[in-house]
Amino acid sequence: MSKPLEDVLQQFRDSIPLLDVLTDENRQAIIMLLAQHKSGLNVNTISGHMKLSRPAISHHLKVLRLSGFIKSEKKGVENYYVLTVRKPLEQLKTLIAAIEAECNGSQ
Repeated sequence: MSKPLEDVLQQFRDSIPLLDVLTDENRQAIIMLLAQHKSGLNVNTISGHMKLSRPAISHHLKVLRLSGFIKSEKKGVENYYVLTVRKPLEQLKTLIAAIEAECNGSQ
């Protein structure tokens, strides 16, 4: 196996956690909700838009935060969640560029 192909496969492996995060419809809904509210939302507000319990929403927020899709900001006594997709999107863009380069190089 060529070095470039090995590198692409490694980028796939490195991207699996991000892709797993994006496969969940509830996390997709949270991402889109936060995209519409640039100043951030707290768990109560998010739960008002979804048919999930607060603990379930908190779990999804934790997964999104750990993967770099969102961050939390303390405002008073509450955490507000804000979309911060730059790092995960850059990783996925790098993967796509590597795949495109491999496809173009093998033609």
